[in-house]
Amino acid sequence: MVDPHHVAHWYPTAAYLYVLWLDALALAWEYLRRHPDYRLDWLRHRRRPQSAQQAALRWGLRLLEDPALDARDAQPAWLPGHDAVVQLYPNADPPMDAERFTLWRIPGHKQLLHDGKRLALIAHTPGHCLRFALAPGLEDGMAVAYAYRGRSVTHAPDTPAPMARPRPPPAALLELHTLQALDATLAGASLREVGEGLFGADADWYSDGGLRSKARRLVRRGDALMRGGYRRLAQLPPLEKGRFDVDAKRP
Repeated sequence: MVDPHHVAHWYPTAAYLYVLWLDALALAWEYLRRHPDYRLDWLRHRRRPQSAQQAALRWGLRLLEDPALDARDAQPAWLPGHDAVVQLYPNADPPMDAERFTLWRIPGHKQLLHDGKRLALIAHTPGHCLRFALAPGLEDGMAVAYAYRGRSVTHAPDTPAPMARPRPPPAALLELHTLQALDATLAGASLREVGEGLFGADADWYSDGGLRSKARRLVRRGDALMRGGYRRLAQLPPLEKGRFDVDAKRP
């Protein structure tokens, strides 16, 4: 029987459906924002800009973001370098038919973020997320050049028009279950309560050893992603052991 004190926020699977449409950077944020030490850094440094910036760097961010905001509302300023981010530059020598930068022609719900070094644009459409880094000096109507990490292109990247949401892949469902299991564990739920919450109270916990091991794998996976594995999703280098390792043992 699931303890009602543990089910306030994690038990309804419907609350996690938005996870099915997140890209890798958004998923990285979902795992990072659950880290107890990150949440503590937010409380300690959010009102002190200099110390906040130093604290953010060890998490792979330029600025600390409020961990109470999920990926639908948060705008985490990740350190640059992810393949999914398209760099936009003014085209200094454009051809006659050069592509023009027009903000409102980019489909979807748009968010702009300035992290002190660059202006970032995020455009959400059903089932898709487009991320751009805008170079200084780029203005609406200018000829624009596009560049991805490690390569450049002269045409606009694919920008899907709004459409009916496709069926999410199995990998997306895995992330949903992993985050739900992680939240349950952080709330103090037992492994059996995690299993009942994810797979139903009618599931035979005792005779089906596979169900128990599946719940255990989800809990372990969520904890690993929260405690540094999110950096792989964000294409950040692994955190070296040392004074900036949030999980290193302190004297």
